[in-house]
Amino acid sequence: MGFNFQHIKVTSEHALWTLTINRPKALNALNGEVLDEIGDFLRQISEMEFEHVRGLIITGEGPKSFVAGADIKELSTLDENGAAKFALKGQRVFHELNLFKVPVIAAVNGFALGGGCELALACDFIYASKNAKFGLPETSLGLIPGFGGTVRMARAVGIRKARELIYTGEVISADEACRLGLVSRVFETSDEMLIEAKKKMEIIFSRGPLAVASAKKTINQVYDLDIEAAQKFEADSFAELFQTDDVREGTTAFIEGRKPSFKGN
Repeated sequence: MGFNFQHIKVTSEHALWTLTINRPKALNALNGEVLDEIGDFLRQISEMEFEHVRGLIITGEGPKSFVAGADIKELSTLDENGAAKFALKGQRVFHELNLFKVPVIAAVNGFALGGGCELALACDFIYASKNAKFGLPETSLGLIPGFGGTVRMARAVGIRKARELIYTGEVISADEACRLGLVSRVFETSDEMLIEAKKKMEIIFSRGPLAVASAKKTINQVYDLDIEAAQKFEADSFAELFQTDDVREGTTAFIEGRKPSFKGN
């Protein structure tokens, strides 16, 4: 499958894909074209079998920025109707990312502000280099987050801290983001971060791909349910996996004392 994108770069190695936002002169800011390309890419690889796609890492080109935010020049041209369409486009793409069938790690180098922070929040978890900065500074423009930031930040760090961060537009360090639970791990350099992200994916790749996909779907679905409904959904998802060959392989391999060979079926 060939890809021809102007604003993102995509590579793959052993079913691990890397998507790099590639607008370094604009600090990788998100405009409508970038969002369209991310969405197109996700839809194309979502159709692949697990043999060809098991995980995705998202990062930004250059040492300065993961994604510095939405493109302010584009924002300045919008009226109310255009702004609604722009917000809904970003929300739709990030929702597709959040529901993507394989794990997604945000590898954040430099600025992850506004839409960049929202992009990272839509991933399964976040690794950061020491120079990373996180924030939702939209109120400094007279705006609020529009790509899901008011929703996902509260879920990531709690509603009271989310209010403080969003009301003030405060930008925080990678270490502070890690302390708050927004970031999973902080690394001295972006190179080290990417190496460790790939190592983490290698561990995930050794697990059953259908099980990982089911775990992701279940976590997403049960988050807002009451405890009884959530546990019912979990039990149903657990039971559905017993229709798969992977469960037979995993349990048999354990009994036989060998490593399982999962096929994703």
